[in-house]
Amino acid sequence: MRKEIWEIAIGLNKVDNLMPSDYLRELINKTLSCDEMEKEILKYYGFRYLTSKIERDLRECDLVSIRTVKLLENKEFKFSIDYLKKIHKSLFSDILKRNYVGIFRNYNISKDERVLSGNSVIYADYRELTECLNYDFEREKKNDYKNLPLDEKIKKLSNFISSIWQVHPFIEGNTRTTAIFLIKYLKKLGFKFNADIFIENSLYFRNSLVLSNFSDITLKVSSDFKYLHSFFSKLLINDEEKLIEMKPINFKENNNKKELKTRKINIIN
Repeated sequence: MRKEIWEIAIGLNKVDNLMPSDYLRELINKTLSCDEMEKEILKYYGFRYLTSKIERDLRECDLVSIRTVKLLENKEFKFSIDYLKKIHKSLFSDILKRNYVGIFRNYNISKDERVLSGNSVIYADYRELTECLNYDFEREKKNDYKNLPLDEKIKKLSNFISSIWQVHPFIEGNTRTTAIFLIKYLKKLGFKFNADIFIENSLYFRNSLVLSNFSDITLKVSSDFKYLHSFFSKLLINDEEKLIEMKPINFKENNNKKELKTRKINIIN
C-alpha cells in the first residue's frame, strides 16, 4: 500500500514535468520514515544553491514527493482555506521563496498552456483571492453528497475543484496542492476511489482543469468540462474506464494578451 502512495506522490509531480532522482528510489526501498528520508535528501543535495536546473528539479521532485506521502498518510483534514495554505506550505518549504510558501500571491499571473496553444486561463485577481475562495468553499458546503446520484456527485465535485484551481492563489504549485486537497477531501466525505490514476494521469488532470476554465468569444471557444468529468468518472466509478482523448486546441492566429481583471469564467452551477 505504501508503495502505491509513493507512486501517486511521484506521479503528481509530472504536472510540472518533474522526475525523482535515483537516490530517492533507493531510499523508498528502505524502511525509513518520511522525516528520515527528508533529512537524507537534504543531506544528499546539501544546503548549497543548486545552479543546475536539472539538480533543482530533482531536488524539488524528491522533497515534494516525500512530503506528499507524509500528507496522504496523515488522516488530518480540514475543509478550509487555511488547510489549503497548510498543504502548500508543507510541500514547498525550502523550495519556493519564503514569502511565497503557504502565502497567497500579491500580483496577477498568466501561464502559457500547451493544451491552449500558448494561451492562458484567466486566473482570479490577486486582490480578490480570499473572497473568491470563500465563495467557492461556502457554495461547496451546501452540497449533500449522500443523497445525490453519482453523475451529480461527479459534476459538483468537478465544479468545486475547477473553481478553486482557477483562483490559482499561489505563485507555483497550485495543481499539486489542489490534487492533495481533493484526495483528502474525498476520503473525508467517505468516497471509495482509486487515487492510482494520478500516477500516470496527473498531467491529464491539470489539462482538464485548464480546459474547464478557458473561454474566449473571439476564438469561439467555451469552457469544456467533459475531460474533467471523464477524469472523475475514472477516479470514482471505474478505474478501467478510458479517459476521453484530449488534443491541444488549435486556434487561428490570435496572440492577443488579456489583462487579468475578471473573477471567473463560465461558472457552472
